[in-house]
Amino acid sequence: MKSSAYLEALIKKFSKLPGIGPKSASRIAFHILGMHREDVESLARAMVDLKRNTFTCSQCGGISDGETCAICLDPARDRGLICVVEDAKDVLTIDGTGEFGGLYHVLHGLISPLDGIGPDELNIQSLVEKCRGGAAREVILALNPSVEGDATSLYMARLINPFGVTVTRIAHGLPVGADLEFADTATIIKSLEGRVKI
Repeated sequence: MKSSAYLEALIKKFSKLPGIGPKSASRIAFHILGMHREDVESLARAMVDLKRNTFTCSQCGGISDGETCAICLDPARDRGLICVVEDAKDVLTIDGTGEFGGLYHVLHGLISPLDGIGPDELNIQSLVEKCRGGAAREVILALNPSVEGDATSLYMARLINPFGVTVTRIAHGLPVGADLEFADTATIIKSLEGRVKI
């Protein structure tokens, strides 16, 4: 017999989140149960505000509070250096190292024919236009080291190289099959420093 239908419902919701199993979901739910009501309401508001008030940046495809994100608006950023990532969370991972001072471009996925994802489903064309227009001198492909990441990197290098833009890929300091989001800062820094031309 269940002690509380509300508690069970919350545990089920948390269990659907990535990386959260039933035990972790239960711990989180019990932690929330022990929080002050104001803190719980504040947490709920923060989640609703996030969903309601964040957008896709019109420049890089990352997460933004307005039409253009703070990174793209920052005049101190090196506008000729563009780091291409699979997902918006990878921007946070790389930028969190404090070692990259350029701009980003978020693809929103990788080429994966088995999943029905081709180049047309990804945010590639706007990057090609930037390169064609001379806005970039180097494009760093910081894609996860996987079959899909390799295929996407090779495809993009073939598109961008004809414009005279240097195309590099971060060094494989990351193990094959690993995600950037779980890599430590030192590994990401070494991967950026050891990038290679494609």
